[in-house]
Amino acid sequence: MLLGLVEISLLIGLVSAFGGYSFGSIALTSKGIFGWGLLHLALFTVVGFFEEFMFRGYSQFTLADGIGFWPAALVLSLGFGAVHLGNPGEGPVGAASVALVGIFFAFTLRRTGNLWYAVGLHASFDWGETYLFSVPNSGTFMEGHLSNSVLHGAKWLTGGTVGPEGSVFCFLTMGLQFLVVMWLFPKKDNPAPL
Repeated sequence: MLLGLVEISLLIGLVSAFGGYSFGSIALTSKGIFGWGLLHLALFTVVGFFEEFMFRGYSQFTLADGIGFWPAALVLSLGFGAVHLGNPGEGPVGAASVALVGIFFAFTLRRTGNLWYAVGLHASFDWGETYLFSVPNSGTFMEGHLSNSVLHGAKWLTGGTVGPEGSVFCFLTMGLQFLVVMWLFPKKDNPAPL
């Protein structure tokens, strides 16, 4: 979960460094800060479990048995991106970013042998994006965000209605995540069959 918070913080930091993000004033009471923060954390933990087990759990295992791990990961990741196109405010660049995230999560599955890294990173990234930095998440802006933040500037920078997932910097931070996983979980000579 820590690496998900680091990634969204770096992403928002890059958008902010180029003038595309302002935190704004606090939008909640002191009691609301704690309550909404926990509610969003619980919600996005469930989302992390649901989406990772749906797209990289049994489906990945079963499809990989028939067509191989990486072809299955590609098919399911493209589906993962396509499903997000149904979100209000989502767009093609954001959906492409989500598909790349799907490939990354499949990579973590391949390197670690389980879904826990993907679930934790998914949950904390979404929590940081939606609650902590109070920006749209895959085109959805939710109630109970921490601040009255503002994304301003070019769509390539901010992601527009998609949120930071549609920013060019999301592709950069995702690339860095691949490097982190390669460093934390070196490739084994005989990986477990998945």
